[in-house]
Amino acid sequence: MTRINEHYLKLQGSYLFSTIAKKVAAYKIAHPDKEVISLGIGDVSQPLVPAVIEALHAASNEMGQADTFRGYGPEQGYAFLREAILQGDYLSRHIDLQADEIFVSDGAKSDVANFQELFAADCKIALQNPVYPVYLDTNVMAGRTGEFVQGAYQGIIYLPCTEENHFVPQLPKEHADIIYLCSPNNPTGTAMTREELKKWVDYAKEHNSVILYDSAYEAFISQENVPHSIYEIPGAKEVAVEFRSFSKTAGFTGLRCAYTVVPKSVQVETAAGSKQSLHALWLRRQTTKFNGVPYVVQRAAQAVYTEQGRAQTQAVIKGYMQNARVILSALQQAGLTAFGGENAPYIWLKTPKGVDSWTFFDKLLTEAQVVGTPGVGFGSCGEGFFRLTAFNTPQRTQQAAKRVAQLVF
Repeated sequence: MTRINEHYLKLQGSYLFSTIAKKVAAYKIAHPDKEVISLGIGDVSQPLVPAVIEALHAASNEMGQADTFRGYGPEQGYAFLREAILQGDYLSRHIDLQADEIFVSDGAKSDVANFQELFAADCKIALQNPVYPVYLDTNVMAGRTGEFVQGAYQGIIYLPCTEENHFVPQLPKEHADIIYLCSPNNPTGTAMTREELKKWVDYAKEHNSVILYDSAYEAFISQENVPHSIYEIPGAKEVAVEFRSFSKTAGFTGLRCAYTVVPKSVQVETAAGSKQSLHALWLRRQTTKFNGVPYVVQRAAQAVYTEQGRAQTQAVIKGYMQNARVILSALQQAGLTAFGGENAPYIWLKTPKGVDSWTFFDKLLTEAQVVGTPGVGFGSCGEGFFRLTAFNTPQRTQQAAKRVAQLVF
């Protein structure tokens, strides 16, 4: 009899957002007359900006001509996009990287999920609690987390992010081989300052650790003391891998394009103690398992870095952040405490005393027809909290906010 990978059996329940989708679908079937507004899953609502559409059309036309048609592209991404990323996101911020340290992919989620393949099964993992589920679940699948006992995996170092520590993870007292950090953070909406992030870089250098840094929401940063890249911190190029996405920055959730930066200076060890380049390992993995992002999508991503593209995408981002302010105002009117919404399109609200996350979800759905995400779905420290997103349209966001403000708690 063929055996399965039994680590999959350690996963807790179904994927968070599929559970939410099922509950919402059941409610809609039972109440077809009710209009449900989603502030739950972080999908965008605004269309692609004109500069991106123009680039898509032009690239599509190229694919219809024999002399400009393209088949398989380079697994690491076309040079035109990697150079645009390098200049637009790094050299312009005085961060010294090289274009061949950038790997274009079909999504930050898949990159974060796949990157753990490069590490030994006994590597010690540290991650924030609450946390985006893919960080934890992919390590469960790989067998690094141990057994799930009394609400926690025994092999994981949890970094509590609570109201008391302003949702900023504190350094672990023990050694961690791999550290997952997300800033601006999903789900809490908070962001680490340069001083706070420097502590993590210093820890990683001292412990020979690797930081897997998810900065998918850097375009939403508004505060000067919050870095847009971990490589703004001295020494980070020796210890950190950075994941970026066009999904929220430019509305590419339906196109799928992202990139990962793996500096050549990040070194890892074999069991015998010899040094190996993490860059070389990721390149080998990608060339084996990945055939690259479509040419037309990469041309669309390149357009994000043009003068018009930047202005147009920034206007959309400003609209989403205005949505965040509308939601925050409504929560305050309802007498609720909320965080985030300043450097990220997420609002992290505190549920009323005695109301757990899923009970709050049900109340919001049944009484206001508004969908959010129970905080406990992101980890035990998310219990008693609830995530709302600012990605709906201004009109529907205002409708949802009005409904929430009228709730009685």
